[in-house]
Amino acid sequence: PSGSTLYPYGLDQGDQKNPKLDDGTSKKLPLAVHFTFYGREHQTLYVRLTWCLLQVNNNGVLSFGTPVKQYTPDPFPLADGRPFVAPYWADVDNVRGGEVFYRETTDPTLLELITKNINQYFPTITYTATWAFVATWDHVAYYGSTTKKGNTFQAVLTTDTKTSFVIFNYGDIQWTTGEASDGDPETGLGGTPAHAGFNSGDETNFYNIPGSQTEAVINITQTSNVNVPGRWVFQVDEFKVTGVPTEVPHVAQSNNCWL
Repeated sequence: PSGSTLYPYGLDQGDQKNPKLDDGTSKKLPLAVHFTFYGREHQTLYVRLTWCLLQVNNNGVLSFGTPVKQYTPDPFPLADGRPFVAPYWADVDNVRGGEVFYRETTDPTLLELITKNINQYFPTITYTATWAFVATWDHVAYYGSTTKKGNTFQAVLTTDTKTSFVIFNYGDIQWTTGEASDGDPETGLGGTPAHAGFNSGDETNFYNIPGSQTEAVINITQTSNVNVPGRWVFQVDEFKVTGVPTEVPHVAQSNNCWL
């Protein structure tokens, strides 16, 4: 849609789809480049469905070297050393609804757009994207859902072979929690809400996006560290957190919200 924070995705973009499987994951994907994540080079990536947050929009997780089937998220840092990127770790169930797309790409049009964005957000860094990996959770349902609610969000890895960035894009977030994470099956709220951030695996470098694992995470489409609501961008080849707001987002109260 016009004005969307999400980069183009879907079958017409050459995306692959994850299988329809609760707490499922893609096959192990060998990457064409070395993507440096907090000082470690990774050439194998798992795209997770269940992403661990209840897994509403996690099982919304990209992990390095090992699959993540955990659906209720834990705050970072994790004690078990798993390095992963969590745009929206929650109990996603794409059997009930939605698709999980992914592709590795060197498409010049997309790389030009990513380069333009990174140069805008990080003006002191000279950066020209040469590669990207785009994973998109498209209107994915939550485990135990009795509704048509769906979450749409995206994680993009990009590198120029030396400097690496991760971009989180949030399109529409309608639920925070799956039933197995003590969420309400009728609302997708309550319980242990979704988590968003990064875990380097070294128990030292990590970042939890404000509002994670609270009811306020549903408003992540309104927050940003680059002044673009619904977009969070981080340099991840070494640990840097730029432009992060200090306040946790407020919860918008409504007639049926947090009961």
